[in-house]
Amino acid sequence: MDVRGTVAAGFEPVRDAFIRNFEQRGERGAAVAVYRDGRKVVDLWAGTRDVDGTEPWAVDTVQIVRSAGKGIAAAVPLLLHQRGQVDLDAPVGTYWPEFKAAGKERVLVRHLLAHRAGIPALDRPLTPSEAADGTSGPQAVAAQHPQWEPGTDHGYHAQTYSWLIGELVRRVTGRTVGRWIAEEIARPLGLDFWFGLPADEAHRIGRIGPVEPPAAPGDSGILRVRPKRSVVEAYRDPRSLTRRAFGAIDPMPDENDPGYRAAELPASNGIATARGLARCYAAMIGPVDGHRLFAPATLTLARTEESSGPDRVLVVNTRFGLGYMLHGPSAPLLAPGSFGHPGRGGSLGFADPESGIALGYVTNGLQKGVTADPRAQALIRAVRSAP
Repeated sequence: MDVRGTVAAGFEPVRDAFIRNFEQRGERGAAVAVYRDGRKVVDLWAGTRDVDGTEPWAVDTVQIVRSAGKGIAAAVPLLLHQRGQVDLDAPVGTYWPEFKAAGKERVLVRHLLAHRAGIPALDRPLTPSEAADGTSGPQAVAAQHPQWEPGTDHGYHAQTYSWLIGELVRRVTGRTVGRWIAEEIARPLGLDFWFGLPADEAHRIGRIGPVEPPAAPGDSGILRVRPKRSVVEAYRDPRSLTRRAFGAIDPMPDENDPGYRAAELPASNGIATARGLARCYAAMIGPVDGHRLFAPATLTLARTEESSGPDRVLVVNTRFGLGYMLHGPSAPLLAPGSFGHPGRGGSLGFADPESGIALGYVTNGLQKGVTADPRAQALIRAVRSAP
């Protein structure tokens, strides 16, 4: 395996785990980056740029990271709150009057971030073109009746998060969430991260696609965990809230289509390098080359538990702060204080303030699973072993 990049002394186990992901866990093309106390200590890439191709992954290859982008999108309302432009305890209708329809008058901004708004699914799914047009999605969630009394329970807003967060940001700032991130986060920090891939960057993106992990030999030491029957049934049943939440766009878009990549869907189509994810999370917990995103109070908000217990959509126990998944059995991160967001199929970004660690992992081979990909978990274990 031709692994490119650099590893600082003490972080060699991350390189070893990265190599084993290709040898044992079905990796096709991937990158991993780690920051510690604002300094990059791991920056590795290997494999092919396209999941089904032969061209090598390059130093500047980017990929769609699916829901791993949710954590970057969540930073925007938190930063607007930090600047005094958004009250997290105000009704969403304060900023977006049309949203007050259908029993949603008491939905608060914090409910959107903590997946407590009760709008994970739509009565009528949107087509891919409607989902990307910038108006149909916000109109649909504004008109949608909640699935439960807002604020009383939680369930992962897998797709509707795009229009809930995106429209809130537009109403407050007059800018799309993709433009706000580009101007206020990505440009100052020098990040490779976009919602809405610019045409002049399109040559850098690889193709993603599903891959099956190899069967584990008996002496491999790889533990295969069989999903609970209730989880399997929820994903199979077209009437379940699980299927309806993930199917809020129907049919599923072609994620390799240039039009989809150019759209701004904060729930699902963030495009990044691993170092872009890691660097952004590093700036959430401390200074990176003189730039810091979250003030201490904002960092506390991001990782203070808002939702926990049985998730109505994911059908497992989940924990959320304001916009971020928190460390727990269904989404293991580095340590109890870690916060971040995985992407369905593999990609991951998170930070751990106590250790000063921030990690970004990007892959083009999408395996089954939403919150605890075995390749990402192997990298986390390796980081945990570093001095």
